Amino acid sequence: MIITVVGARPNFVKAAPIHNAFRAAGVQHEICNTGQHYDALMSKVFFEDLGMPKPIVDLGVGSGTHAEQTAAAMIGLERFFSQKPPRAVLVVGDVNSTLAAAIVAAKMGLFSAHVEAGLRSRDWSMPEEVNRVVTDTIVDLLLTPSADADDNLRNEGHSADSIVRVGNVMIDALQQHLPAARKLGMPSRLGLKPREYSVMTLHRPANVDDPAVLGGILDAVADIAKTLPVVFPVHPRTRTKAAASGLDLERTNRLIPIDPLGYLEFLSLTSDARLVLTDSGGLQEETTVLGIPCLTLRDNTERPSTITHGTNVLVGSNPEAIRREAQRALNRPIDSSHRVPELWDGRAAGRIVKAVLARI
Repeated sequence: MIITVVGARPNFVKAAPIHNAFRAAGVQHEICNTGQHYDALMSKVFFEDLGMPKPIVDLGVGSGTHAEQTAAAMIGLERFFSQKPPRAVLVVGDVNSTLAAAIVAAKMGLFSAHVEAGLRSRDWSMPEEVNRVVTDTIVDLLLTPSADADDNLRNEGHSADSIVRVGNVMIDALQQHLPAARKLGMPSRLGLKPREYSVMTLHRPANVDDPAVLGGILDAVADIAKTLPVVFPVHPRTRTKAAASGLDLERTNRLIPIDPLGYLEFLSLTSDARLVLTDSGGLQEETTVLGIPCLTLRDNTERPSTITHGTNVLVGSNPEAIRREAQRALNRPIDSSHRVPELWDGRAAGRIVKAVLARI
Protein backbone atom coordinates (compact mmCIF):
# COMPACT_ATOMS: atom_id res chain seq x y z
CA MET A 1 0.00 0.00 0.00
CA ILE A 2 1.18 3.50 -0.88
CA ILE A 3 -0.10 6.42 1.19
CA THR A 4 -0.40 10.08 0.23
CA VAL A 5 -0.76 12.35 3.24
CA VAL A 6 -2.92 15.47 2.90
CA GLY A 7 -4.08 18.08 5.35
CA ALA A 8 -5.20 21.25 3.55
CA ARG A 9 -7.10 22.21 0.41
CA PRO A 10 -4.06 22.67 -1.89
CA ASN A 11 -2.97 19.14 -0.91
CA PHE A 12 -6.35 17.69 -1.91
CA VAL A 13 -6.12 19.15 -5.40
CA LYS A 14 -2.68 17.62 -5.94
CA ALA A 15 -3.48 14.28 -4.33
CA ALA A 16 -6.53 13.52 -6.46
CA PRO A 17 -4.68 12.96 -9.77
CA ILE A 18 -1.95 11.02 -7.93
CA HIS A 19 -4.54 8.69 -6.40
CA ASN A 20 -6.19 8.09 -9.76
CA ALA A 21 -2.86 7.44 -11.49
CA PHE A 22 -1.76 4.83 -8.93
CA ARG A 23 -5.12 3.10 -9.15
CA ALA A 24 -4.93 3.13 -12.95
CA ALA A 25 -1.51 1.45 -12.67
CA GLY A 26 -3.03 -1.30 -10.51
CA VAL A 27 -1.29 -0.12 -7.33
CA GLN A 28 -3.12 0.07 -4.01
CA HIS A 29 -3.11 3.70 -2.98
CA GLU A 30 -4.87 5.39 -0.09
CA ILE A 31 -5.34 8.94 1.16
CA CYS A 32 -4.50 9.81 4.76
CA ASN A 33 -6.06 13.09 5.89
CA THR A 34 -4.57 14.74 8.95
CA GLY A 35 -7.58 17.06 9.21
CA GLN A 36 -5.50 20.24 9.31
CA HIS A 37 -8.38 21.94 7.43
CA TYR A 38 -11.34 20.58 9.29
CA ASP A 39 -14.60 22.29 8.36
CA ALA A 40 -16.82 21.34 5.41
CA LEU A 41 -15.95 24.39 3.29
CA MET A 42 -12.22 23.88 3.81
CA SER A 43 -12.13 20.12 3.45
CA LYS A 44 -15.16 17.93 2.76
CA VAL A 45 -16.40 19.93 -0.24
CA PHE A 46 -13.00 19.64 -1.91
CA PHE A 47 -12.98 15.86 -1.50
CA GLU A 48 -16.43 15.68 -3.08
CA ASP A 49 -15.59 18.05 -5.95
CA LEU A 50 -12.43 16.13 -6.82
CA GLY A 51 -14.13 12.73 -6.68
CA MET A 52 -11.69 11.52 -4.06
CA PRO A 53 -12.45 8.40 -2.01
CA LYS A 54 -13.03 8.56 1.71
CA PRO A 55 -9.59 8.75 3.39
CA ILE A 56 -8.35 5.53 4.91
CA VAL A 57 -7.97 7.54 8.11
CA ASP A 58 -8.81 11.08 9.22
CA LEU A 59 -6.66 12.14 12.16
CA GLY A 60 -8.79 15.15 13.09
CA VAL A 61 -5.80 17.35 13.94
CA GLY A 62 -7.73 20.62 13.61
CA SER A 63 -6.39 24.05 14.42
CA GLY A 64 -3.64 25.15 16.80
CA THR A 65 -0.20 26.68 16.75
CA HIS A 66 2.33 25.39 14.24
CA ALA A 67 3.93 23.25 16.94
CA GLU A 68 0.60 21.88 18.15
CA GLN A 69 -0.60 21.07 14.65
CA THR A 70 2.66 19.45 13.57
CA ALA A 71 3.00 17.46 16.79
CA ALA A 72 -0.58 16.19 16.70
CA ALA A 73 -0.15 15.10 13.08
CA MET A 74 3.12 13.32 13.90
CA ILE A 75 1.57 11.42 16.80
CA GLY A 76 -1.41 10.34 14.73
CA LEU A 77 0.67 9.37 11.71
CA GLU A 78 3.18 7.36 13.76
CA ARG A 79 0.32 5.41 15.33
CA PHE A 80 -1.33 4.79 11.97
CA PHE A 81 1.87 3.80 10.16
CA SER A 82 2.72 1.40 12.99
CA GLN A 83 -0.61 -0.36 12.49
CA LYS A 84 -0.54 -0.31 8.67
CA PRO A 85 3.07 0.14 7.44
CA PRO A 86 2.96 1.52 3.87
CA ARG A 87 5.42 0.69 1.09
CA ALA A 88 5.88 4.40 0.51
CA VAL A 89 4.67 7.72 1.91
CA LEU A 90 4.03 10.63 -0.45
CA VAL A 91 3.79 14.15 0.91
CA VAL A 92 2.58 17.11 -1.13
CA GLY A 93 3.03 20.85 -0.86
CA ASP A 94 4.33 22.74 2.14
CA VAL A 95 1.82 22.71 5.00
CA ASN A 96 2.44 21.49 8.54
CA SER A 97 1.04 18.07 7.66
CA THR A 98 3.66 17.77 4.90
CA LEU A 99 6.48 18.29 7.36
CA ALA A 100 4.91 16.02 9.99
CA ALA A 101 4.55 13.10 7.58
CA ALA A 102 8.09 13.51 6.23
CA ILE A 103 9.57 13.44 9.75
CA VAL A 104 7.56 10.39 10.82
CA ALA A 105 8.43 8.48 7.64
CA ALA A 106 12.14 9.28 8.08
CA LYS A 107 12.20 8.18 11.72
CA MET A 108 10.30 4.97 10.95
CA GLY A 109 12.55 4.10 7.99
CA LEU A 110 9.73 4.34 5.44
CA PHE A 111 10.43 5.35 1.86
CA SER A 112 9.15 8.87 1.25
CA ALA A 113 8.75 11.24 -1.68
CA HIS A 114 7.94 14.95 -1.80
CA VAL A 115 5.65 16.14 -4.58
CA GLU A 116 6.45 19.79 -5.36
CA ALA A 117 9.99 19.57 -4.02
CA GLY A 118 12.55 22.31 -4.53
CA LEU A 119 10.31 25.38 -4.45
CA ARG A 120 11.93 28.25 -2.55
CA SER A 121 10.80 31.77 -1.68
CA ARG A 122 13.88 32.44 0.50
CA ASP A 123 11.53 34.18 2.92
CA TRP A 124 12.11 32.59 6.31
CA SER A 125 9.25 34.53 7.85
CA MET A 126 6.93 32.15 5.97
CA PRO A 127 6.31 28.89 7.88
CA GLU A 128 5.86 27.19 4.52
CA GLU A 129 9.48 27.90 3.61
CA VAL A 130 10.66 26.10 6.74
CA ASN A 131 8.38 23.18 5.91
CA ARG A 132 9.67 22.98 2.34
CA VAL A 133 13.36 23.04 3.17
CA VAL A 134 13.18 20.56 6.06
CA THR A 135 10.94 18.19 4.12
CA ASP A 136 13.32 18.14 1.16
CA THR A 137 16.23 17.42 3.49
CA ILE A 138 14.77 14.19 4.87
CA VAL A 139 12.74 12.54 2.08
CA ASP A 140 14.18 9.93 -0.27
CA LEU A 141 12.79 11.16 -3.59
CA LEU A 142 12.40 14.78 -4.70
CA LEU A 143 9.67 15.20 -7.32
CA THR A 144 9.93 18.69 -8.78
CA PRO A 145 7.51 20.82 -10.83
CA SER A 146 9.97 23.06 -12.70
CA ALA A 147 13.57 23.70 -13.70
CA ASP A 148 14.13 26.34 -11.00
CA ALA A 149 13.20 23.75 -8.37
CA ASP A 150 15.82 21.37 -9.77
CA ASP A 151 18.41 24.15 -9.57
CA ASN A 152 17.50 24.97 -5.99
CA LEU A 153 17.94 21.38 -4.88
CA ARG A 154 21.26 20.91 -6.68
CA ASN A 155 22.54 24.15 -5.16
CA GLU A 156 21.60 22.84 -1.72
CA GLY A 157 23.69 19.73 -2.30
CA HIS A 158 21.04 17.14 -3.10
CA SER A 159 22.26 14.33 -5.32
CA ALA A 160 21.11 14.34 -8.92
CA ASP A 161 19.71 10.81 -8.69
CA SER A 162 17.30 11.87 -5.93
CA ILE A 163 15.71 14.57 -8.13
CA VAL A 164 13.09 13.81 -10.78
CA ARG A 165 11.23 16.58 -12.58
CA VAL A 166 7.65 15.42 -13.06
CA GLY A 167 5.83 18.68 -13.77
CA ASN A 168 2.94 20.33 -11.97
CA VAL A 169 0.30 17.89 -10.76
CA MET A 170 -2.09 20.73 -9.89
CA ILE A 171 -2.45 21.31 -13.62
CA ASP A 172 -3.57 17.69 -14.01
CA ALA A 173 -6.53 18.49 -11.78
CA LEU A 174 -7.24 21.77 -13.53
CA GLN A 175 -7.37 20.20 -16.98
CA GLN A 176 -9.50 17.30 -15.79
CA HIS A 177 -12.10 19.42 -13.99
CA LEU A 178 -12.19 22.63 -16.06
CA PRO A 179 -15.05 21.52 -18.38
CA ALA A 180 -17.28 20.58 -15.43
CA ALA A 181 -16.33 23.76 -13.59
CA ARG A 182 -17.28 26.00 -16.49
CA LYS A 183 -20.67 24.31 -16.77
CA LEU A 184 -21.48 25.62 -13.28
CA GLY A 185 -21.56 29.18 -14.62
CA MET A 186 -20.47 30.89 -11.41
CA PRO A 187 -20.03 34.32 -13.03
CA SER A 188 -23.66 34.39 -14.19
CA ARG A 189 -24.83 33.26 -10.75
CA LEU A 190 -23.24 36.42 -9.40
CA GLY A 191 -24.67 38.59 -12.15
CA LEU A 192 -21.34 38.92 -13.95
CA LYS A 193 -20.13 38.32 -17.50
CA PRO A 194 -16.97 36.38 -18.43
CA ARG A 195 -13.82 38.57 -18.59
CA GLU A 196 -15.72 41.49 -17.02
CA TYR A 197 -14.75 40.92 -13.39
CA SER A 198 -11.73 40.11 -11.24
CA VAL A 199 -11.20 37.72 -8.33
CA MET A 200 -9.20 38.19 -5.13
CA THR A 201 -8.07 35.75 -2.45
CA LEU A 202 -6.25 36.83 0.69
CA HIS A 203 -5.23 34.79 3.71
CA ARG A 204 -1.53 35.03 4.57
CA PRO A 205 -0.71 36.48 8.00
CA ALA A 206 1.55 39.17 6.51
CA ASN A 207 -1.47 40.54 4.64
CA VAL A 208 -4.36 40.04 7.04
CA ASP A 209 -2.99 40.22 10.59
CA ASP A 210 -1.96 43.89 10.50
CA PRO A 211 -5.04 46.15 10.15
CA ALA A 212 -2.99 48.83 8.37
CA VAL A 213 -1.77 46.37 5.72
CA LEU A 214 -5.17 44.73 5.25
CA GLY A 215 -6.88 48.12 5.13
CA GLY A 216 -4.44 49.39 2.51
CA ILE A 217 -5.02 46.37 0.29
CA LEU A 218 -8.78 46.71 0.61
CA ASP A 219 -8.58 50.42 -0.26
CA ALA A 220 -6.57 49.63 -3.41
CA VAL A 221 -8.92 46.83 -4.44
CA ALA A 222 -11.95 49.05 -3.87
CA ASP A 223 -10.42 51.47 -6.38
CA ILE A 224 -9.86 48.64 -8.87
CA ALA A 225 -13.50 47.65 -8.39
CA LYS A 226 -14.57 51.03 -9.78
CA THR A 227 -13.26 49.80 -13.14
CA LEU A 228 -13.85 46.08 -12.76
CA PRO A 229 -15.99 44.33 -10.10
CA VAL A 230 -13.91 42.26 -7.65
CA VAL A 231 -15.31 38.99 -6.30
CA PHE A 232 -13.71 38.20 -2.96
CA PRO A 233 -14.20 34.67 -1.54
CA VAL A 234 -13.22 35.43 2.05
CA HIS A 235 -11.00 32.96 3.90
CA PRO A 236 -12.22 32.36 7.49
CA ARG A 237 -8.95 33.74 8.86
CA THR A 238 -9.32 36.93 6.85
CA ARG A 239 -12.93 37.46 7.92
CA THR A 240 -11.99 36.98 11.57
CA LYS A 241 -9.07 39.42 11.39
CA ALA A 242 -11.11 42.04 9.52
CA ALA A 243 -13.93 41.82 12.06
CA ALA A 244 -11.52 42.09 14.98
CA SER A 245 -10.00 45.22 13.43
CA GLY A 246 -13.35 46.78 12.55
CA LEU A 247 -12.52 46.73 8.83
CA ASP A 248 -15.43 46.77 6.40
CA LEU A 249 -15.02 44.21 3.60
CA GLU A 250 -17.86 45.77 1.59
CA ARG A 251 -16.25 49.11 0.80
CA THR A 252 -18.19 49.43 -2.43
CA ASN A 253 -20.99 47.37 -3.94
CA ARG A 254 -18.54 46.38 -6.69
CA LEU A 255 -16.25 44.68 -4.15
CA ILE A 256 -18.20 41.52 -3.55
CA PRO A 257 -17.27 39.43 -0.45
CA ILE A 258 -18.66 35.90 -0.59
CA ASP A 259 -18.18 32.72 1.45
CA PRO A 260 -15.39 30.30 0.50
CA LEU A 261 -16.17 28.13 -2.51
CA GLY A 262 -15.61 24.50 -3.34
CA TYR A 263 -12.95 23.58 -5.89
CA LEU A 264 -15.25 23.41 -8.91
CA GLU A 265 -17.14 26.60 -8.05
CA PHE A 266 -13.92 28.50 -7.49
CA LEU A 267 -12.37 27.20 -10.72
CA SER A 268 -15.54 28.20 -12.56
CA LEU A 269 -15.11 31.72 -11.20
CA THR A 270 -11.36 32.16 -11.74
CA SER A 271 -11.20 30.55 -15.19
CA ASP A 272 -13.34 33.32 -16.71
CA ALA A 273 -11.86 36.24 -14.74
CA ARG A 274 -10.16 39.20 -16.41
CA LEU A 275 -7.71 39.60 -13.51
CA VAL A 276 -6.79 37.69 -10.36
CA LEU A 277 -5.25 39.16 -7.20
CA THR A 278 -3.94 36.63 -4.69
CA ASP A 279 -1.41 35.67 -2.06
CA SER A 280 -1.95 31.98 -2.84
CA GLY A 281 0.67 29.80 -4.48
CA GLY A 282 -1.70 27.59 -6.43
CA LEU A 283 -3.52 30.46 -8.11
CA GLN A 284 -0.23 31.75 -9.50
CA GLU A 285 0.13 28.41 -11.26
CA GLU A 286 -3.45 28.06 -12.45
CA THR A 287 -3.61 31.57 -13.91
CA THR A 288 -0.31 30.95 -15.69
CA VAL A 289 -1.83 27.98 -17.52
CA LEU A 290 -5.15 29.74 -18.13
CA GLY A 291 -3.45 32.87 -19.44
CA ILE A 292 -5.14 35.18 -16.93
CA PRO A 293 -3.18 38.17 -15.56
CA CYS A 294 -2.29 37.56 -11.90
CA LEU A 295 -1.09 40.07 -9.32
CA THR A 296 0.56 38.28 -6.41
CA LEU A 297 0.18 40.25 -3.19
CA ARG A 298 3.55 39.18 -1.83
CA ASP A 299 7.12 40.44 -2.05
CA ASN A 300 8.43 37.05 -3.18
CA THR A 301 7.27 33.80 -4.69
CA GLU A 302 8.45 30.21 -4.56
CA ARG A 303 7.05 29.85 -8.09
CA PRO A 304 9.26 32.16 -10.23
CA SER A 305 8.40 30.20 -13.37
CA THR A 306 4.94 31.79 -13.23
CA ILE A 307 6.70 35.13 -13.77
CA THR A 308 9.29 34.07 -16.36
CA HIS A 309 6.90 31.83 -18.32
CA GLY A 310 3.46 32.91 -17.19
CA THR A 311 1.20 35.82 -16.40
CA ASN A 312 2.22 36.55 -12.81
CA VAL A 313 3.50 39.89 -11.43
CA LEU A 314 4.68 40.45 -7.86
CA VAL A 315 3.14 43.59 -6.32
CA GLY A 316 3.52 43.06 -2.56
CA SER A 317 1.02 44.80 -0.28
CA ASN A 318 1.78 48.36 -1.39
CA PRO A 319 -1.56 49.95 -2.37
CA GLU A 320 -0.04 52.14 -5.08
CA ALA A 321 1.78 49.19 -6.66
CA ILE A 322 -1.46 47.19 -6.63
CA ARG A 323 -3.37 50.01 -8.32
CA ARG A 324 -0.61 50.63 -10.88
CA GLU A 325 -0.08 47.02 -11.92
CA ALA A 326 -3.80 46.31 -12.04
CA GLN A 327 -4.24 49.18 -14.47
CA ARG A 328 -1.34 47.94 -16.59
CA ALA A 329 -2.80 44.45 -16.69
CA LEU A 330 -6.23 45.74 -17.69
CA ASN A 331 -4.76 47.92 -20.43
CA ARG A 332 -3.10 44.93 -22.07
CA PRO A 333 -5.10 42.59 -24.32
CA ILE A 334 -5.45 39.02 -23.11
CA ASP A 335 -2.56 37.03 -24.60
CA SER A 336 -3.66 33.66 -25.88
CA SER A 337 -0.07 32.76 -26.81
CA HIS A 338 1.41 32.98 -23.29
CA ARG A 339 4.19 30.56 -22.39
CA VAL A 340 3.66 27.70 -19.94
CA PRO A 341 6.50 25.97 -18.04
CA GLU A 342 7.71 22.65 -19.40
CA LEU A 343 5.76 19.55 -18.25
CA TRP A 344 2.77 21.57 -17.02
CA ASP A 345 0.80 19.42 -19.42
CA GLY A 346 -1.74 17.50 -17.34
CA ARG A 347 0.35 14.30 -17.20
CA ALA A 348 2.44 14.88 -14.08
CA ALA A 349 0.65 12.24 -11.98
CA GLY A 350 1.66 9.47 -14.37
CA ARG A 351 5.29 10.57 -14.15
CA ILE A 352 5.03 10.61 -10.34
CA VAL A 353 3.77 7.03 -10.31
CA LYS A 354 6.56 5.93 -12.65
CA ALA A 355 9.25 7.61 -10.56
CA VAL A 356 8.00 6.19 -7.26
CA LEU A 357 7.55 2.65 -8.53
CA ALA A 358 11.04 2.73 -10.04
CA ARG A 359 12.46 3.36 -6.56
CA ILE A 360 10.47 0.89 -4.50
